[in-house]
Amino acid sequence: MTYAGYVLAAYMVFVAVLLWDFVVPHIRIRRLLRGVRLLAARRAANPRRGDLDR
Repeated sequence: MTYAGYVLAAYMVFVAVLLWDFVVPHIRIRRLLRGVRLLAARRAANPRRGDLDR
């Protein structure tokens, strides 16, 4: 492998890590928001239960 190959590989790894750092938090935030929405809907459907569903 030539020097240019190593540089290209390093840039490709760098871009992959940047994409990972961008995508993973967005997926985690969407999952958390979905859980909060489901919990709010469950509590709204049965308000007498209160905090017993922890």
